[in-house]
Amino acid sequence: MSLARTLRYDFLLYVANRVVAHLPFYRLRFWFYRVGLKLEVDPSSFIFMGAWFDGRGNFKLGAHSAINQNCHLDNRGPIEIADYVSISSEVYILTADHDVMTEGLPGRVRAVRIERDVFVGTRAIILPGVTIGEGAAVGAGSVVTKDVAPFTVVAGIPAKPISGVTRPPVSTRGGVYRRWFH
Repeated sequence: MSLARTLRYDFLLYVANRVVAHLPFYRLRFWFYRVGLKLEVDPSSFIFMGAWFDGRGNFKLGAHSAINQNCHLDNRGPIEIADYVSISSEVYILTADHDVMTEGLPGRVRAVRIERDVFVGTRAIILPGVTIGEGAAVGAGSVVTKDVAPFTVVAGIPAKPISGVTRPPVSTRGGVYRRWFH
């Protein structure tokens, strides 16, 4: 990539994360995310203030989903979030890391998929390559290192299923709330 192109790309991410993410008007952020960052965001979903993106594209947010304030979304690799998903504040979703077992620590990218009707608690971390199954829930502060089965509740570091606890399947768990300033 040429120096001029690299500078334009870096400036776009700077504007997205340091300016646009802090605008108190969602429609302006929504427009910039779709046009400037090329993110696929359903019009019925919301990305609250303070969201941080690491790239352009590689992001799809389904219908009636919410990403609450100050989440870090590492979209250098693909992130796909389905319908009726609630991502609490300060969650990290990572798609890129380094292979620490290989000389030179080469970077690698693996997709993260969050299926329909999932709840992710505050300050959870979802590592590269993870799929969280339909209807699952991730406890606050958990580190998800492996796939989560549908309707399973996980918690801890690393996140593990809570014995005997599952979420019942339902058509939807509720709509996304709307605010004028968010």
